[in-house]
Amino acid sequence: MENNTLGKRLKYQRSLKGYTQEELSDASSVGIRTIQRIEKEEVSPHLQTVKLLAVGLDVTIEDLMVIDNPNEEKIQKKWMLLLHGIPFLGFIIPFGSVLFPVFLWIHKSDDNKIYDSHGRTIINFHSSILLYIVISLLLFFPFPGYNFFLTGGIILFSLITTVLNIMSSLEKGTCNYPLSISFLKKI
Repeated sequence: MENNTLGKRLKYQRSLKGYTQEELSDASSVGIRTIQRIEKEEVSPHLQTVKLLAVGLDVTIEDLMVIDNPNEEKIQKKWMLLLHGIPFLGFIIPFGSVLFPVFLWIHKSDDNKIYDSHGRTIINFHSSILLYIVISLLLFFPFPGYNFFLTGGIILFSLITTVLNIMSSLEKGTCNYPLSISFLKKI
């Protein structure tokens, strides 16, 4: 079921059972006005109210509300750390800053939309950085004195941006990689 909110789930379960709001009120001992307000998503009911509604509908609480698994959040943070941190292998293995995120993205993109979105963003950024480094190295021949600063600046920018995004993805679940070329478009 795609309905993620309690109000939508309650309305869906109620209509699935063929109950009117009045009948559900009688079966659950929850006031009709409370049921109306929950279905309109005007209120966030107490857990006890949800339990009464579940009993009245003869469904589980999980059918009415999504209960987050705390272990899932820990696992997601570990994957986010790996996704955002794996480009550092590019300092050891040539092209590793792009290849390893691609392999990890291919493996995890179907598991969760967040992994897909972050993976695309990471691959776009590090592919862009790799392109910028190649261009800066090609500029070595006409401007040999400035190449060191340009390439060093690109690498330093990449390091700082990656570290900031590791912290942001772990704390807020967001990432921002500026100056990225969209090689992988969002679907």
